[in-house]
Amino acid sequence: MYGAFQQHLADELAGIEQAGLTKHERGIRGPQRTEIVADGAEVLNFCANNYLGLADDPRLVEAAKGALDEWGYGLASVRFICGTQEQHFELERRLSAFLGTDDAILFSSCFDANGGVFETLFTAEDAIISDELNHASIIDGIRLSKARRLRYGNRDMADLEEQLQAAADARFRVIVTDGVFSMDGYIAPLADICDLAERYDALVFVDDSHAVGFIGEHGRGTPELCGVEGRVDIYTGTFGKALGGASGGYVAGHRDIVALLRQRARPYLFSNTLAPSIVAGTLQALDLVEGSGSLRAQLQENAALFRRRMTEEGFELLPGEHPIVPVMFGDAALTARIAAEMQKQGVYVTAFSFPVVPRGLARIRVQLSAAHTAEQVERCVAAFVAARAAAA
Repeated sequence: MYGAFQQHLADELAGIEQAGLTKHERGIRGPQRTEIVADGAEVLNFCANNYLGLADDPRLVEAAKGALDEWGYGLASVRFICGTQEQHFELERRLSAFLGTDDAILFSSCFDANGGVFETLFTAEDAIISDELNHASIIDGIRLSKARRLRYGNRDMADLEEQLQAAADARFRVIVTDGVFSMDGYIAPLADICDLAERYDALVFVDDSHAVGFIGEHGRGTPELCGVEGRVDIYTGTFGKALGGASGGYVAGHRDIVALLRQRARPYLFSNTLAPSIVAGTLQALDLVEGSGSLRAQLQENAALFRRRMTEEGFELLPGEHPIVPVMFGDAALTARIAAEMQKQGVYVTAFSFPVVPRGLARIRVQLSAAHTAEQVERCVAAFVAARAAAA
């Protein structure tokens, strides 16, 4: 029986390879940091979501080690059976206080958080209006709901208003957006979105995975940056990027929303609880984020330096202020050659092309970290210059 299916799989994999879309994984030896050993070669890492450099921070490592002694390795249970420790409640309290929401609920990942929200909260009587460039986890989560689905052009407020009007007969409407769009580094116009939501009596949902911990004056994310704290109804986010880079996600918002998710969100009810060491490490990460803005300031300086130097060297960058900096090359084959040459120059980056991004908009997405030094940023720029010359 497997013979025919095996041939089908082989054909699918061959098609992916022929299209130049095969994703190759490189083994890293040791912890995630700015200088790593990948496939035996020493390289500078400029493609991790390690925005604050906390993935190997000794304070988080010690907190996680201590949790192994105090709380154990795992709980072998979901939350509502016997998988809730006091520190899980503490992390939910700390997170909601940090974000300024009524309550918060932990998930094993933000993908699961987004997978649990829409099916639980919205039915066929409702309408979900989603930005066309929202993360795959949001798209998949919306598919699980029986609600009517509408899309609006990326950050296009006129189109969003049209979709709100088209869904005027819905019982409830919710506008869904990423806080930061990860392929472009663009920040959602949350003030305009909240204005439209209030005008049309809609809820607002923001996935702030690429912002929580380092965007905004206090690191509370895009709602803080855009001045709409208190006007966003549902937050989702991850601990797997700036807040330690391990795993885990959350939903935060109004108390009754969180309460219903505890009763009915399937990824919450049927997935093992977040590991004790991750909870302890994330609590430590929140301590660091709340206690000092120095890491955020350093990250902003690094991003500004990279953008300035790359512009001086004649590269085309998508505009913005986020530490996601897309370097645009357009042609997919050229982009792949430059990324490969960058590896030879000792800089680890990844090329993105169709279907991850639109045709003709191939790019290398550089991600800055607070842990990068100015000298490392300059080395990255020099590698781009050399790779461009070699790949031309």
